[in-house]
Parts: sequence; structure tokens; C-alpha cells
Amino acid sequence: MTTATEKEKIGAGLVKELREKSGAPMGDCLKALQESKGDIEEAFVVLRKRGMASAQKKATRSTNEGAVGTYIHAGGKIGVLLEVNCESDFVARTDDFQNLLKDISMHIAATDPKFVKPEDVTPEDLDREREIYKAQAAATGKPPAVVEKIAEGKMAKFYEEVCLLEQPFIKDQSLSIKELIAQKVGKLGENITVRRFARFKVGDPNWTVATTKLIETAAE
Repeated sequence: MTTATEKEKIGAGLVKELREKSGAPMGDCLKALQESKGDIEEAFVVLRKRGMASAQKKATRSTNEGAVGTYIHAGGKIGVLLEVNCESDFVARTDDFQNLLKDISMHIAATDPKFVKPEDVTPEDLDREREIYKAQAAATGKPPAVVEKIAEGKMAKFYEEVCLLEQPFIKDQSLSIKELIAQKVGKLGENITVRRFARFKVGDPNWTVATTKLIETAAE
């Protein structure tokens, strides 16, 4: 239990710093800092875990509202069109939601993901990558069982490279896009999902268009 003395050490400035870092409500930031005894990095981890738990609880809620955002990279050479969904038009109009839309659009412009989430990766792409990793591992003389483990380990990295939700957020590498969204879910109290996006680059014929199937169940 946090003592009165420990609470006194957690000043408003520290709470404000954690709020700016995490985007979580002030009350949640204070509680996390109390749990971590004033350690802001540990408190940030606490908030991330709570955000993911909150997002998982709301994951089956229908997201029929939302907004479409765009991002044009400096010079007009790269453009992104993105749809992010939520449960109500009210939340879709908030600054928090609109800022999330902008951040993810900018991230897509910079990293060029090919899919929204791992479940969207095609069997053909999975088989091709897995065979490449197996061949690379086998070429080192490793036994078959070790080759399989190495290949599976590299597949996790593959998902991080090509799936938007698994990628480290370009503005904060300690957060994945999935965790960034979870923070907003925790703050706004609604399920939030990335529906689809398109990325175009001048002169590149291989533009990216990605979409995902969403769970269409009634909100609880």
C-alpha cells in the first residue's frame, strides 16, 4: 500500500509529465505513479498494461463510426488515406481521435506496412517467408528442430515489419501501434479499430492497399 509520505513525493509536475507521455487521464497517471512509487518509466508500463487490458475487453464492440484521414509527406511525393473506426460520432470528432488518425497516417507514410494485422497476411506470403527463413537456417548446418525454432522466431519479426499494428510507433519506439491505439481506447472508453489504408508514392507502381475484417457484434 502506498503511504502518505510516498503520495506527497508524487508532485503535480510528475503526474503532468506522465500524462503527456502516455495520454492517460490525470487520475490514472497518479494511481500508476503511486503503484510504481514515483518511477515514471514503471508507471508508464503499468498504464500500457491497463490500456491493453481495457482494449481487449472492448474488442468485440461494433465500430460503425469513425473518420477518414489523410497525410501528405513533405514535397507531395507520398500520400496516405486511412480509415479508423470507433463506436460513436462523438468520439470520432474529439481531438484525441483526430490526433490518433494523424499519427497513424504519418506512421504509414514513413514505414509502408503491407497489412493491418498479422491475421491479414496471406497464406502465400507466410509460406514464402517461412521457407526463406528455413533455408537460411538450414544453410548454417543447424538440425531440423533448431531450424524450425529459428524460422518461427524470424516470423515474429516479419509481422513487426509488415503489419501496421505490430510496428513500433515512429514517434515513440517503445510503443507499438496496437499499444498506441489501446491508450486511446482506455482514455476515450470506446473500441477503436483500423479498418483500411492506402499508401501511394510518386513513380512507384506498387502502391499499398490494405483492409481488414472487423468483428461486427453489438456493443455490450
